[in-house]
Amino acid sequence: MATLTPSSSPSPSPSPDGAEAPAPPALGRRDRLVLFVLCAAQFMVALDFSVLNVALPVLGPDLGLGHSALQWAVTAFALPSGGFLLLFGRIGDLYGRKRLFLAGLAVFGAASLLAALAWNPAAFLTGRALQGLGAAAIVPTGMSLLTTTFPEGPLRDRALGISGTLLSLGFTVGMVLGGVMTDTLGWRSTMGLLALFTLIVLPLAPGLLPESRTPDRPRLDVPGAVTVTGGLLALIYALSTAAERGFGGTDVRITLAAGVLLLAAFVRVESRHAAPLVSLPMLRRGTIAFGNLGGLVTFAMMSTVVFVLTLYLQETLGLSAFATGLVFGAQGVLSVVAGTLAPKVIGRIGARRTLVASLAGQGLLTAALLGTAEDSGAVLATVAVSLASMCHLGAIISYGLTVTSGVPDEEQGLATGLVTTTQQVGITIGIPLLGVLATTGGDLYGGVRTVLALDAAIVLGTALLVGLGLRRRP
Repeated sequence: MATLTPSSSPSPSPSPDGAEAPAPPALGRRDRLVLFVLCAAQFMVALDFSVLNVALPVLGPDLGLGHSALQWAVTAFALPSGGFLLLFGRIGDLYGRKRLFLAGLAVFGAASLLAALAWNPAAFLTGRALQGLGAAAIVPTGMSLLTTTFPEGPLRDRALGISGTLLSLGFTVGMVLGGVMTDTLGWRSTMGLLALFTLIVLPLAPGLLPESRTPDRPRLDVPGAVTVTGGLLALIYALSTAAERGFGGTDVRITLAAGVLLLAAFVRVESRHAAPLVSLPMLRRGTIAFGNLGGLVTFAMMSTVVFVLTLYLQETLGLSAFATGLVFGAQGVLSVVAGTLAPKVIGRIGARRTLVASLAGQGLLTAALLGTAEDSGAVLATVAVSLASMCHLGAIISYGLTVTSGVPDEEQGLATGLVTTTQQVGITIGIPLLGVLATTGGDLYGGVRTVLALDAAIVLGTALLVGLGLRRRP
């Protein structure tokens, strides 16, 4: 088992059910360097999700991308980054997580440079797709390296708390930094920043990270890999496109149906394969099934809140883009605070109870946004969404711990692949499923209230379901 030895012996770990533990041991110097490399890579990928969004209106005319084609700047990244997560997580398990992590960093850095230097739409979209492919290798292998490097208990709780905080902060920083850099240096600087980030992280990684893989290397489940990757690609394409054009398009309906059929075929293949890509008994474990359900809902519903709240602040209240950015800046600051508090809460009451409590808090605070009025409510929106984001981050950290707790090292890549796939699919499906309701009825304010009410109900219902599902020990 490839793990680093912490600088001090780990204290008895808290169980996921909430047994109280002593204060977490300090991280040693090498531990901090390893954590820096892994978290910096995750932060870089999170930054890429949002840094380009505010640059799209400038990027389109510069490259000759029409308004209808701008969605591909986002979709070209989302397709491979979500579609290949499970496959790359398993490849890392079998053939070496460190090796695949380094390859992903190299691809991501080169692709960012290509996107920054793009001379036409094809070159830019190729760079974005390769960025997504690199991210699909970085995210699951980086998280599985983290969970196999830091033993289960207080050290892993702290490491995942820091990682989750930087993940959330990366989205917020990306939105603010993208606007500043686009205005001052041009949109290409946003992609150049990611290439520069890679040049800082990549040289440090080989000497710090341990290699780890499954001791007895079974054959890769090719039929399972083909069906799950194809199914996820089709599903993400359909939902990403529906976010822009609705579900009426023929291509959306065909790819959505294809995605569902391929994922159904994947389940059938896995039930018959001697060495499946995903163990179906593993998926039936309460911590895996209900932990990922909580993760899926917290990501999907929070992305929807941010989307409709942006519409409300700018189009209903008439706030400027800068003022709206300040609202989400406050959200980012409190997310950092939540990242320091969440491991302490988990140490006291356990990851499972923290997950349920965080989902309930996110749902109640989303419901509080219904108190905003058509002509006022910026202060209430700022406070409620910032506190909801604290609960959201608590759910992110606790669902990752819930899913990976008790999973042997040789299956950590699969477990973390499920965690990150849940995250990507959650981010992708929220806006198409609910967010479009805010813009299709003609009454924007009424649509926003409808979406917030449904969002809150879904999160609260999920909190109840996850709480019941996790009551039994695995």
